[in-house]
Amino acid sequence: MHHHDFDDDESFDAHDLARTAAQGAKDGSKDAGEAESVTDCYERTSATRAARAASKAAASSGRQRPERSLKGRALGYLSRREYSRAELSRKLMTYTEDADELEALLDALERDGWLSDARFAESVVYRRASRLGAGRIVGELKRHAVGEALIEELNTQLRETELTRARAVWQKKYGQLPGTPAERARQARFLAARGFSMSIIGKILKGIEDSFEGDF
Repeated sequence: MHHHDFDDDESFDAHDLARTAAQGAKDGSKDAGEAESVTDCYERTSATRAARAASKAAASSGRQRPERSLKGRALGYLSRREYSRAELSRKLMTYTEDADELEALLDALERDGWLSDARFAESVVYRRASRLGAGRIVGELKRHAVGEALIEELNTQLRETELTRARAVWQKKYGQLPGTPAERARQARFLAARGFSMSIIGKILKGIEDSFEGDF
């Protein structure tokens, strides 16, 4: 009687199910390992990112600029443009409650040549003279508390060239004498708003050619 490797009553399906179960267990073990590996990798990446963020924040905190001194702030302003003493004082008042300290600093800056009302006034005239009349320029200097003697000196200089400068401004804007009272009033308002005196405006709008001889 021949022996067989399997019982006659046992079906092939039982063998297939057994093999599938074994393979499934093996694959399940592999998938679990892969899932654990992915989770571990994600956790390491997250930890690395957190560490980098903390390091960056610490470095950024370490690079914060120290509080600037009052003199440092003053020199920062003066390095960009000229300031009058009064204007710079107003700028710096928000950074100190010690009025004596502020006045001493301003004195030192003037003594060392960093701060000069004369230079500030000259810079204002240089920037404004081609567009504005003496009235506007002098008004700006007074608002900055520039000394009266200096203002008077600059005002005299501006008046000497006032007609020439006013005519250049008028020529650029209009270039043609007004033909009606309404147009004349409009041109006059424009020149007055620029700070030119009524006597100068009258000469321009009346077209007094004698006033312009030698101007151009």
